Amino acid sequence: MIKGLIWLIVAYSLSQFYRACLAVFAPVLKTEIGLQADQVSTALGIWFLIFAAMQIPVGWLLDHRSPRKFASILLAIGGGGGALVFAMAQGPWGIYIAMALIGIGCSPVLMLSLYIFARSAPADRFGTLAGLVVGLGSLGNLAASVPLSWAMALIGWRGACLVLAGITVFVALALSRFVQDPPAVDHSKTEGGTGLRDLLKIWSLYPVLAMAAVAYAPAAGLRGSWAGGYLSDVYGLTSDGIGRVTFFMALSMIAGALAFGPLDRIIRSRKRIVVIGTLAALVCLVVLWVGAGSQSVWQISALLVGVGFFCSAYGQIMNHGRTLVPAHLTGRGVSLINLFSIGGVGVSQIVTARLFRATLTDDATPYLGYTSVFAFFSLALVVGTVIYLFSSDTISKSNT
Repeated sequence: MIKGLIWLIVAYSLSQFYRACLAVFAPVLKTEIGLQADQVSTALGIWFLIFAAMQIPVGWLLDHRSPRKFASILLAIGGGGGALVFAMAQGPWGIYIAMALIGIGCSPVLMLSLYIFARSAPADRFGTLAGLVVGLGSLGNLAASVPLSWAMALIGWRGACLVLAGITVFVALALSRFVQDPPAVDHSKTEGGTGLRDLLKIWSLYPVLAMAAVAYAPAAGLRGSWAGGYLSDVYGLTSDGIGRVTFFMALSMIAGALAFGPLDRIIRSRKRIVVIGTLAALVCLVVLWVGAGSQSVWQISALLVGVGFFCSAYGQIMNHGRTLVPAHLTGRGVSLINLFSIGGVGVSQIVTARLFRATLTDDATPYLGYTSVFAFFSLALVVGTVIYLFSSDTISKSNT
């Protein structure tokens, strides 16, 4: 069990790495293959949208097939193959295709962990275990900062991608070897429907899905693409400087996930935990929005760290939604919540890329394009939080 948990964390760290690495790759990709800031955002958006779309088949496979086997196959072929395509890319479309393949490969990794926890672990340990995987798995965020910039300086960005391809295949093989599938569900003995349509009839789930769609998007979007462009275009930072800032943002995301995970043992209301974290993140985003272009690098760093920490209540959002779903729909339930979470990031990246292009000017105020990005994330959090306030609260108990 311990070995399996370790490799689940390692696999999730790869997923975190791939969604965060573009911020550090951005300057060299702009120089060598002409990838602009909005195209970096589009590439990341493609990763998240493909990842999100895969949650539908992933949910079905979790409930009906060996989770360990199909997750290992997808990670090896999609993740490893996508890294190879990235290494050979000659322009934006090469990066787009690579990120789409990597999105397919990474799509089952976290759901594999959450499904195993939901089916095998005590109910009152779900939030802690989910926070542990998300928190420690976010070490991939750290690897996609200063260590990545070092690797690029040593072997080049294409060489770094080739190494990543090999690592990804190795981790996929380790998942297949060390992770154990949870007890299978006998669907012939379950009451009620077993399809996605039946899951969508659970009306109390919709406010949770609305929150999932917006809560993670600011941290993932800023960490994965916009922070790199903003610090480069407005403040003139190189890959090394961007790597240092995103390193601390990644640390804050790890700390946030680990902090929010067991909070339902102290604050018994999962809804209250999520709302408090989201409002704190909103304050940081509004300050970024209002003061865009006038803040120091240190101030920007502190605000990005705040966004990273307070947008890390994913485990409790998942925990909240999980309690609303019957046991025989667990796989598709957690995958549906993840679809909205990851899909929300993808849609946000596409929308912010368009807003950025529409508001960017050629004069001496390059920060204006980024102002629209901060504004969008702020307003999206407001809308999601208002909807979520109408959700049915779930109280952390040992039997939930």
